[in-house]
Formats: sequence, structure tokens, C-alpha cells
Amino acid sequence: MANYTAADIKALREATGAGMMDVKKALDESDGDTAKATEILRVKGLKGVTKREGRSASNGMVVAHVDGTTGTLVEINCETDFVAKGEKFGELADKVLAQAVATGATDAETLLASELDGQTVQDVLNDANATIGEKIEIRRVARIEGDQVASYLHKTSPDLPAQIGVLVATTGGDAQLGRDVAMHVAAFSPTVLTRDEVAEETVAAERRIAEETAREEGKPEQALPKIVEGRVNGYFKENVLLDQAFAKDPKKSVAQIVKEGGGEVTSFARFKVGV
Repeated sequence: MANYTAADIKALREATGAGMMDVKKALDESDGDTAKATEILRVKGLKGVTKREGRSASNGMVVAHVDGTTGTLVEINCETDFVAKGEKFGELADKVLAQAVATGATDAETLLASELDGQTVQDVLNDANATIGEKIEIRRVARIEGDQVASYLHKTSPDLPAQIGVLVATTGGDAQLGRDVAMHVAAFSPTVLTRDEVAEETVAAERRIAEETAREEGKPEQALPKIVEGRVNGYFKENVLLDQAFAKDPKKSVAQIVKEGGGEVTSFARFKVGV
């Protein structure tokens, strides 16, 4: 029988994130040598990386870092919520976020190709993939700058890490204004900051749908222009941040609240895990 103890099993599990049976088999195979067992787990795990490539990584977390005038947001994914709330996955997310901040990465591809502790971030993920036993990937990275940047992380379930993350850049106003807007963005998921950012073809499609719907409803011809305009404005109020009714005071738009606070929103980013 291999020479190892329950404490050895526990230590190796904590060090690698591997399952108990896998750890025991590795220790048996290595005759209790922890270093060899770690290598066995890694080799066996890496063999499974390719098999996991086609699997869906729809769980995970969003992590954020703000340093004065710059904010970084990263979505890192795994397959199950069990892994998402685990200590090893959280440590990996923090490590990846720190690398994104250090390199100034603005997209996942750049971050994955960057070097961390002598290997690429992609290699770091592959190692984690091997030891944890799930597909792990970085889905998105955002980096925004402004006179002030606020962040907000929201848990959709109390036993899971943050599933929604927001960055908001502002000029003027105070820190609370930026945070209030960030919380609003988390709740109401706008897609763009201003109407000018909505694609012309999208507006045209909304107008066409609004007109066709009004005709199907039997609305009088002379009323169509006003009805169409109203419904297109409704689209803007649903999707454009500055046009949305403010979460804390629905009688006012976000634009009105920001103006009253002496500020201006210059950009924002919002990630929701798996969406």
C-alpha cells in the first residue's frame, strides 16, 4: 500500500483542485510521492482538455478592478456553478484580472496571448482546466477610461460569485453618481450610451416593424407617423442608457439625473455571465 495519509490527500486536493478519487489514484500510482502525484494529475488532466473543448462554459464570474481613471472588467467562465463558487476558480479569476490590468488588455485574445509567470495566460487556463477538470475560458475583457470610473458587481444568487459586472466612466459629478449609474446599468442592461450609437439599419427596422404593426392593428393612416415615432422612441428608452428611466427615480431619465448631478457619462461596459 502506498505511503500517504489523509492529510496528504487533503493537501494535494487543495493544491490541485482535483477530485478525491483522482488524488488517491495519483498517490497510489506515485507511491505517495506528492510531486509525482501532482505531475500525474496534470498529465491526465491535460489529456482531457481537448475532449472538453466542445463543451459549454456558461457559468463563471465577472471580476473588476478600478484604479482612479481606468477600469478593467473580465468575464471568466467554467462549466458548473459548483466550480464557479470554488476557491481555486476565484483565485484564478483574480490572477487573470491582475494580468489584464498589468498588460492593459482590451480584449480576450490579447490577454490570453500575454505572458504570465513564464507561460501564456492560455497555458495557465489549460493547467487549471486539467486540474479542475472543467473547460475554463476567458470570454470577454473591457477596459474604459475617464475622469472618474465606477464599478459595480452584482450577485444574482447569494451563494455564487458576481454574475454581472459594470464599469461606468464619468466627468464631473461625484463618485456616488457614477456608482448609482453603474447600479442602474446592472439592473436595466442598456446596449448603447446614446441614440447616435444605434445602427441606422436597426432604427429603420424598428420603424418598419412599428408601421406594419400599427397597420395590422387597424390604426388610421393619418395617425401612423405619430404612432411610429412613439414606438421608435420606446425602443430608445428601452435600449439607450441616457434615455432610460432612472432606476432610483423612474420619473426622470438617466440623462436628467446625471445632468442634475453636474456630471456626464462618457462610456460604460456591462458583462453578464453566459449572456
